[in-house]
Amino acid sequence: MAQHNELGKKGEQLAVDFLLKNNYDIVERNYRFEKAEVDIIAQKDEILAIVEVKTRSTADFGDPQDFVKPKQIKNLVKAVDEYVTVNDLDVEVRFDIIAIVKEGKGFNIEHLENAFYHF
Repeated sequence: MAQHNELGKKGEQLAVDFLLKNNYDIVERNYRFEKAEVDIIAQKDEILAIVEVKTRSTADFGDPQDFVKPKQIKNLVKAVDEYVTVNDLDVEVRFDIIAIVKEGKGFNIEHLENAFYHF
């Protein structure tokens, strides 16, 4: 597996661990609909958190969250709309980003709640 894929998988697992530690339930991982893939669907109380995980080996080229593009957001919103409809959910939906940057032997994890809005 390519090194960037391994880093991405490691980042997703770190994000899951972080969410679990912060009292979220993991509902789904890598949910796919059409061209979109939702990294993590988590729930805390009545909020369904749609979590995009961005992992980078360095912040030299910008913060990880800066790499979530408008087209990706549009696809995520469409996928989540489908997910909520198919599963007949009555929850508040929030879009989060978990930005992870490798620092030495560890990782810096930043959870950005309401990172973007669907319109």
